[in-house]
Amino acid sequence: MTFINFCGIHFCGLEQSQLFEEVADTRFVVTVNAEFIVKASHNLKFLNIINANYATFDGQIPYLFARLLNLRQHFSKISGSDLIYDACDYAQQHDKSLFLLGGSSRSNALAVNKIQQQYGIRVGGYSPPHEAYPFAASHDQVILDNIHQFKPDFLFVGFGAIKQEYWINDHLDFLRQQQVRLVVGCGGTFDFVSGQTKRAPRLVQKSGLEGLWRFLTEPRLFRLKRLLESTRFFSVLYTHHIALGRKHPL
Repeated sequence: MTFINFCGIHFCGLEQSQLFEEVADTRFVVTVNAEFIVKASHNLKFLNIINANYATFDGQIPYLFARLLNLRQHFSKISGSDLIYDACDYAQQHDKSLFLLGGSSRSNALAVNKIQQQYGIRVGGYSPPHEAYPFAASHDQVILDNIHQFKPDFLFVGFGAIKQEYWINDHLDFLRQQQVRLVVGCGGTFDFVSGQTKRAPRLVQKSGLEGLWRFLTEPRLFRLKRLLESTRFFSVLYTHHIALGRKHPL
């Protein structure tokens, strides 16, 4: 396995196919985009959660800069929005199951239905009430009961950045007990799977402008805030890889 230190985060160079390999422990995957890098730069708890687990490159721009800084190493970009389809393919071929946790009740139900129709696999889902984290104990217990009853092999959690990573980290022991093999924080992936939200064209994704495209097609304040915060990635990049290099030249 390849390891890449980029912007203070320890990324692992796993290929998508390797993520589904049999492992003794629950594998917690954090798909890191520019927004995550910015948040981790001033949130030590979040940074420690990322570095204690399997961090992969989600955002195209951080991935391209990391490639430039690590030309001799091979690693892939793995986003939650793509990974869920790979998990479905693997589940179909190896008789595994998926559980979708989070998203709106409509997008969750539609995503579960689409996956079941397309792949014919065992798939379930649950959308808890929207609230700040930590959740009310009664609401959290309902989540745990749903997972316990379904016993999924792969769990995708769509609570949004930081909230989903905090929840997964706080419940890793429970997920191990339930023998969940892979758990992924996947943000708004269920909106894409359900068809509620259209993904950016492939060319836009490749150019690293997906966040801008989403804002232009759905101009909402929270998208603007996320877009502006993501631009601070360049400041983090400068601090870790340019300014530091000037202070300590080879």
